[in-house]
Amino acid sequence: MLTKQDKNKNRVVRHVRVRRKISGTAERPRLNVYRSLNEIYAQIIDDEKGVTLVSVSTKEKELKSALEGKNKTEQARLVGETIAQRAKSKNINDVVFDRGGYLYTGRVQALAEGARSKGLNF
Repeated sequence: MLTKQDKNKNRVVRHVRVRRKISGTAERPRLNVYRSLNEIYAQIIDDEKGVTLVSVSTKEKELKSALEGKNKTEQARLVGETIAQRAKSKNINDVVFDRGGYLYTGRVQALAEGARSKGLNF
């Protein structure tokens, strides 16, 4: 009998496999992406200390007016630009990109391109 694949379980397996190889340091923290059905979240994390340095999501009240009338890909690009600006204000220029097991397409790609367009290097 065929059973339906659990796509999120497969994503978590991919994410764990990648996380064995990459981690954020104080010099090069990790830019982590989480994508739900309706929202997208991005965090810059120092894994050595175990702290989140910067975070942005589409649920923030400051971004709600800018996100009005945009599709999810455009919203993801805006989140990427915002996280890059906040990282620059904390003197973070270089990061390690962690796509969270998601394919590098669509909203994840838009977030990465938005962050790169505002000067974040990865």
